[in-house]
Amino acid sequence: MAKERAACVERQTSETAVSVRLSLDGRGAARVETGLGFFDHMLTQLAVHGFFDLDLSARGDLQVDGHHLVEDVGLALGRALAEALGDKAGINRFGFALVPMDEALAQVALDLSGRPYLGWEVKFPQEQMGVFEAALVKEFFRALASAGGVTLHARATGENSHHMAEALFKALGRALDQATRLDERLSGVPSSKGVLS
Repeated sequence: MAKERAACVERQTSETAVSVRLSLDGRGAARVETGLGFFDHMLTQLAVHGFFDLDLSARGDLQVDGHHLVEDVGLALGRALAEALGDKAGINRFGFALVPMDEALAQVALDLSGRPYLGWEVKFPQEQMGVFEAALVKEFFRALASAGGVTLHARATGENSHHMAEALFKALGRALDQATRLDERLSGVPSSKGVLS
């Protein structure tokens, strides 16, 4: 029986407390509580469309703004992703998704290379989505890529910031599902160098 590809991560700072349990081989079950309704909705989309089981709770200094909490959730989730992947033997490694949502279109391409990088071609037309700042979407993607060792490129077009952000999170979930999936043709690490870093 294959070992469960899952990880539990706790991140505690003077500004936030984040707890994450991530299972890569799930069914898309999500329980997310961050105190930011829009962010909860986005993280749920990521789990559902990535077929990850995600149990995530976070609290932070939201009286200041959402930046610390969103960034720390990205860091904790990225770390959980890296830990759940382990040595990365047998994974597809690369993932790509193109996701529409009404007038918006989002594209995410990624490589679980161990080399963090964020390429970002997104300009949100509205700065706020309810009480959630559109700029925090990039901060989440950057933190996830950094802690997860992911080379990540994202772009989106549209007229509605909510639609664009939701399409981006769905595309991220789909691309991660593809990249983390095991391929029975592979026995080792998918790299001609024999290592991903």
